Amino acid sequence: MGRFLPQLLAVVPAALLIAGCTATPPAEPDNLCSIFQEKDSWYVAAHAVHNKYGVPIPTAMAILYQDSRFDPEDPRPMQWFLFIPYGRAEIPQGLPDLPPGYVHVSPELWERYADEAGAMFASPEDFADALDFIGWHMQLAHQVNGIAYGDTYNQLLNFHEGVQGFAAGSYENKDWLIKAAQGAARRAETYRSQLLKCDLY
Repeated sequence: MGRFLPQLLAVVPAALLIAGCTATPPAEPDNLCSIFQEKDSWYVAAHAVHNKYGVPIPTAMAILYQDSRFDPEDPRPMQWFLFIPYGRAEIPQGLPDLPPGYVHVSPELWERYADEAGAMFASPEDFADALDFIGWHMQLAHQVNGIAYGDTYNQLLNFHEGVQGFAAGSYENKDWLIKAAQGAARRAETYRSQLLKCDLY
């Protein structure tokens, strides 16, 4: 065994490097078919969340895109000009610094989710866990505020403001958030149309 140890030690860093490279945004984030073709595990996770909570896959994926651009390393929202992305924006004024992850959520809310969903070891930096959190929160928005699962616009407002904040109308003077919700709604509709035509498996 001892003579194989140097080779083993040489392999481990390489394996870790390869594993670290897997958490990258999809090559074509505007095409849901392409996303799922590129990332099989995301396809499996999306169907698991749909089966668990009954939420539409296009809405859940659109909310996740809006929150992180599918990039677990950079929480800043993308800046756009005439529908062309040109860089990362600063965190909108009034929001706390956002930690890395596919979703950006307070530790308190994540702890509540982990407790209620039985997800003790879940992490917002894991795609499947992050999407499950979105499904759980969509269910919460439906139960508390009566938001339909397919209502991407209001689901996104609930997601960013919290169910109590949404009920209090805390989003009403946040133009950037209104635009984000409108963008998410358009993206969900695009994803829905694409998903109907996918020839995945």
